[in-house]
Formats: sequence, C-alpha cells, structure tokens
Amino acid sequence: MKRSYKLRLAFAAVTIIAGILSTLLLNPNLQRQISPPTQSSVVASGDAATVLSELELKGRAPKTGYERDKFGSGWNSKQGCDTRNLVLARDLVNIARNDRCQVVSGSLSDPYTGNTIMFERGELTSSDVQIDHVVALSDAWQKGAQQLSPAEREALANDPLELLAVDGSSNQQKSDGDAATWLPPNKPFRCQYVARQIAVKKKYRLWVTAAEKDAMTNVLVSCPGQVSSVQ
Repeated sequence: MKRSYKLRLAFAAVTIIAGILSTLLLNPNLQRQISPPTQSSVVASGDAATVLSELELKGRAPKTGYERDKFGSGWNSKQGCDTRNLVLARDLVNIARNDRCQVVSGSLSDPYTGNTIMFERGELTSSDVQIDHVVALSDAWQKGAQQLSPAEREALANDPLELLAVDGSSNQQKSDGDAATWLPPNKPFRCQYVARQIAVKKKYRLWVTAAEKDAMTNVLVSCPGQVSSVQ
C-alpha cells in the first residue's frame, strides 16, 4: 500500500511539472514574464537612440599604429585663435583674454563632475581645465578612424562637437575609455554625453562595440527623446 501511494505521488508530481513546461512552451509571453530581463531586452527611444541603432556594430580593432599625430599635430588655429582657446571661450563664463586670443581666466560649470572650477591660465593651473575629446582619439582609431583620411582625422580632433572643456582629473580618469568603461560621475549629464558620442560616431562613420552599445542604451532609457547632438 505504501509503495502504491508513493508511486501515485511521483506520478502526480511528474504530471504537474509536465503541465508547467507545456504551458511555458505554448506561451512565450509567459516565459518573458517569468524570466528576468536581460540587457538585450532594454529599449531606448528618441533621436539619439535611433542614430545609435544606425551605427555599425563591430569588435574593437587593434590599437596598432595609433599616435596622436595621426589626428594632426596639435590644435588647429582659426583667425589667430587655436581650438583649445576657442573651446574654453565657448564653455567658460566670465572669461578674460589676452592679446594672443588666449583665455587667461574664467569659470567652468564642469559637466563631468557638476562642480564649478575657477580657471586661471598658468604653468601650475592650466591643467585644472582640459579639453576632452568626447570620443577618445585612440578609441576612434580602433573603431574606424584608421580608414579616414588624414584630413578627416584632423577635422575630427578639432571638431567643436567632439570637444568639451572639463575637469582635468576626470579627463585623466577617462583616458581612452568608451561608454562601456567610463561615464561622467555627474549622472544628470550622462544622457548628453552619450548622445554627443553617438553624434560624433555618426558624423565620422565610426562604429560601436556590443558592450558599448549596451552601455549607451542603458543610459538613454532614462532620457526618452534625447537628441543625438548638443552644440
């Protein structure tokens, strides 16, 4: 009798499990509700997300051959002002300039930290505010810039869309990282930061890696409607 009872219990358990499996197989929607969401299921909307979806998805190429000079020898000059000082004049407020078009002082509301930095030109202080290439040049090199002409690479390195005046230490921490390895500590700025990277990559035909695209998407879900460039 005991053996027969155990057999009936085992048969009932198998029947219940089979029923559950059958329900899941016949109802994919239920599977998605039960399964935890994965990164690939995250969906972003808006112009920046649309442009991101248009970027080529590839692996990172070797860094072989990369040198800063591949993007031109330093900053370009325009009407007597070099690119660095043009960006400082754009991004800082209450600036003062000398007769060589150099910004000698001003105030930066730093987008990367959210802090205010009082800038003063000098051997020991100029590096407090640095000009960041939003898409790091070595990252660009590994994601398509090798195929650009020298003139296109120089244009990329001096493009106002690609440049931001930022906190020097944050710029050093970022190094050549992409969105998968570094994002600004100032979280409210991350949407604009990622959107700007997307705009630069679109303009210069650069690609993104899978990890980078996932990181960008995760940022953009918090800001539906984010435009792809901020100038």
